[in-house]
Amino acid sequence: MSGTHLNKKLLKPVAPDRGSFPLDHENVCKDKMMKYIICLTENNQDNSKCRLEAKDYLSCRMDNTLMAKEECVATIKVLDIINNLNLIENIEIKVVFTKFAFHFCNVESFPRINITFYKDEDEWILWKQRGDPVLHIELAKWADLMLIAPLDANTLAKIAQGVCDNLLTCIVRAWDLNKRLIFCPAMNTKMWYHPITSEQISKLKSWGYIEIPCISKMLMCKDVGMGAMAEPEVIVKIVKEYLEKS
Repeated sequence: MSGTHLNKKLLKPVAPDRGSFPLDHENVCKDKMMKYIICLTENNQDNSKCRLEAKDYLSCRMDNTLMAKEECVATIKVLDIINNLNLIENIEIKVVFTKFAFHFCNVESFPRINITFYKDEDEWILWKQRGDPVLHIELAKWADLMLIAPLDANTLAKIAQGVCDNLLTCIVRAWDLNKRLIFCPAMNTKMWYHPITSEQISKLKSWGYIEIPCISKMLMCKDVGMGAMAEPEVIVKIVKEYLEKS
């Protein structure tokens, strides 16, 4: 998908009552975006109380290219999942972030005990020459269980088609199907109800992957319906159950 250019002379930004905003992956308007998201969170998703923040963010975005490719906002729940998983005895956690996931997470706020963080660049830092360890292979061998939370529409499509163009999808491609892989879908309601979504999820489940179904609620974009990632406590409970079965 490509970016879309909007002429700011033809579109005068106003604070809408509802609707979605394009997420800022270029960091140009990141501060304004975060102020708007924080305002919504603090005001129980009441957009009427965040009109100023919404207008500031939208005005900023109208001056720049709007990217159609979106990462999943549910990534902001990752810290809750990690904190709760970290309470399980004798567990070691390694976290792999996709490129744009860093826009929703402050890694510095994450607990450091028994946790290692990886990004795409680490794949090439580790490997220098023939004979060196290959990170995605090593991680796939090391883990007893893999949890993908959230699994957005883009990465879902990649995995279903066997695409492996980043560290996460390379690990999945190298994953031993005799081990548990749990995934938590999360996307906009309209994306969820697109017919290809159910086809791709069915394909993953046919390989033995375990789905923790998404839920219906008000999404970050103010739409209401299916597509929200399952709550962190539900995810952790299911992961713990499968670890105990291992």
